[in-house]
Amino acid sequence: MSRNRHETGDTPGQDSFLDILANITGILIILVMVMGVRAGRAPLDTVAEASPEDQQQLHNALAAEQSLREEVLEMSNEAARLEQEALARGKYRHVLAATKIEMEQALADRRKQLDADRQAAFDLQQKLSEAQGTLDTLNRQRAAAETAEPETVVIESYPTPISRTVHGDEAHFQIRNGGVTRVPMKALLDRLEGELEQKKERLRDSAVYTDTVGPIGGFRMRYTFRRREIRQETGYGVAHVATVVELALAEFLPLSDDPAESIDEALGAGSEFRSVLSQLRPGRTTVTLWIYPHEFDAFRRLRKELYHLGFAVAARPLPRDVPISASPDGTRSAAQ
Repeated sequence: MSRNRHETGDTPGQDSFLDILANITGILIILVMVMGVRAGRAPLDTVAEASPEDQQQLHNALAAEQSLREEVLEMSNEAARLEQEALARGKYRHVLAATKIEMEQALADRRKQLDADRQAAFDLQQKLSEAQGTLDTLNRQRAAAETAEPETVVIESYPTPISRTVHGDEAHFQIRNGGVTRVPMKALLDRLEGELEQKKERLRDSAVYTDTVGPIGGFRMRYTFRRREIRQETGYGVAHVATVVELALAEFLPLSDDPAESIDEALGAGSEFRSVLSQLRPGRTTVTLWIYPHEFDAFRRLRKELYHLGFAVAARPLPRDVPISASPDGTRSAAQ
């Protein structure tokens, strides 16, 4: 008899029992078949000649065989029933295993969701704590502002900011690298005027001529002259009137990038800055301050002191590393 085996880890005893039962059933069937074959092959005369005792034994054997057949059939039916039950239980175990896996996966998903919810709740609590801390800080600042004495605001008064072109005396200072240096512009121009007689021949022979004068007061001046033809329209065409030589550009170059005085030194008593101002006439002399980038704090401090002394102040901002220059095509300073 053949049957399907379902080996599982849950019922090893049941499988062993079914194997033993199947073996016994097979043995009994073989015995019954052997006895039946022998009985069928026995001669009739032998049966007729058998004694009553032999006939009784044969009758008993047939009865035993019939009983054994019924018992074997019953055991076979029981074995089939047990096998069906084993199959059903195997299927049930598979269903239980699949259900277990699904429940474990659902439990894992739920655990992840709970972890995410707890993390979100933690983040929300953290933000709430930070917001509460910010609110407490603002409340303390507000309370401090309400109880603090009002700060006195000093409003500095300057002249009406209406600029006027400078035509009178003018003194020039350079604000650079956190300090101030006087620019001897008039002295350098005066020296150039005194040397023109020595350079007339060069000016006659060249359309453009460049040279330097100085140094004076820590500066030298690089100048460029150009020759220009003056022409005039007449009834007979364009006539040459004259040839003039004029200053095209003057650049005032410091000998050092270090200022003569820091702003604190310049505003102190006995400084060179104050010594120069003492030689000027307030109300008639304009102080022009040439300013480089990032020097406007120093400019405001000097301007405040110059206003206090009665000087008009002109500001001339310059790009970084561009020298102070003057030319006929330039503009005059505008003072306030």
